[in-house]
Amino acid sequence: MHRSRLLLAMAAVFAGITVSMVSLGFAYNPVLIIFAVPFGITTAILWYHATGRLAKKVEREAYREPRRGFGPSPGAAREQARQQARERARWQAAGRGRARTGERATGGRATVGGRPGPSPKEAYRILGVDADADEDTVRQAYREKVKRVHPDRADGNEEAFKRVNKAYERVRTDR
Repeated sequence: MHRSRLLLAMAAVFAGITVSMVSLGFAYNPVLIIFAVPFGITTAILWYHATGRLAKKVEREAYREPRRGFGPSPGAAREQARQQARERARWQAAGRGRARTGERATGGRATVGGRPGPSPKEAYRILGVDADADEDTVRQAYREKVKRVHPDRADGNEEAFKRVNKAYERVRTDR
């Protein structure tokens, strides 16, 4: 609401009330000065917002100065990249990379026979169920796997989470 006339008008009204209360407080009753303080604070915030300075300050503090409590810490992105690299290396060392599953890389996306995601056999292996398992067993296995690898957990893994979701989608579409 940069340069909003309504906000500027409200700020002017609150400024008038503040000035009136302060002057009446000095003339008649000092208690009115105490009641003028919230009006003065409201006036300042409305003016600050109407002129666009509040938005600029929030943007500056949220994105350019993350150490003040807004946004991620400077080392968070580096640490996340390191963790993802470790997870990738662990999966490749365990022989679970694309070369083993028969998938081929096309532009950064894994495909099998033109379809994105794992093969049906690989999808069942990822979920840890047999190909002849019923829907409830597959759903339960999916939920357990997703809970274990969810990225919001401290030991979660975003890549594994995506892999489990793709495997579940493949199993559901192949039934």
